[in-house]
Amino acid sequence: MSERRVLVTGASGFIGRRTLGPLLERGFEVHAASRTGGAAGTPADVAWHAADLLDASERRALVEAVGASHLLHLAWYAEPGAFWTSPVNARWVAATIGLFDEFAAAGGARAVGAGTCAEYDWDSPQPLREDAPLAPHTLYGICKDATRRVVEGFGERAGIEVAWGRVFLLYGPGEDERRLVANVARSLVAGKRAATSAGTQLRDFLHVEDVARAFAALTDSSLLGAVNIASGEAVTVRFIVEQLGHAAGHPELLDLGALPTRPGEPPEITADVSRLRDELALTPQIALGDGLAQTVRWLRDQPRVS
Repeated sequence: MSERRVLVTGASGFIGRRTLGPLLERGFEVHAASRTGGAAGTPADVAWHAADLLDASERRALVEAVGASHLLHLAWYAEPGAFWTSPVNARWVAATIGLFDEFAAAGGARAVGAGTCAEYDWDSPQPLREDAPLAPHTLYGICKDATRRVVEGFGERAGIEVAWGRVFLLYGPGEDERRLVANVARSLVAGKRAATSAGTQLRDFLHVEDVARAFAALTDSSLLGAVNIASGEAVTVRFIVEQLGHAAGHPELLDLGALPTRPGEPPEITADVSRLRDELALTPQIALGDGLAQTVRWLRDQPRVS
């Protein structure tokens, strides 16, 4: 087994495909897994594998074939809106625990999982540190937290290192258009009105490329436990959409306050990024305004569908 061979699951996803280059730059032999076994625009040096991780036999065969020293597990059910309450989350709890077990049995040494800010009690004092109270408000958050608890305990028993990157809010080119930034930006680029809430809620956004670099660095480290992956800076949702309006040249198309604030929406979700900054020596490389403008330019360059 190579001591620098990493298996990346969910490698064709929004974050996953962007981790491949940074992992190669860090000297890893990169093996990427997705249901289809490939993704356009990814580095040529990546070895792709097709596997359905919810199928135990396919999952075991993948782990045994790759023989990785490191695991970066990003795969999960992520359909916008639906993922908060979907029972499919429970299937991913079982699949993830099985994957970590099989990885350890195959001789793996270090595993990194993708967590979420939804594991925290959002009513806790902000910013949220990794030791803040955990009281998920959604099925998605409950399942992610349960998975972390099991795989960390399993890692101690099996003798493998386990780290858990808790992602806050992210955005960037290629994001699903049902999510906030992509949805508003797409409407503005098309010259259509964009209806939003009043946007008073504070949120911590980080560009997806910075998120991917953080996961690559966490995989290539010896840190254990949870690490927040975020900017550490809170801005209002209103600020985000106004920046998009400016970048698109259509601030007049914003309908702030046209939609109600969703019930139970927390007033603030912000990360304490001390571990990310001090222990991984990472700070955002893409400023928020620049990243939002980049996202608008990317959308402008996409083919129009009539």
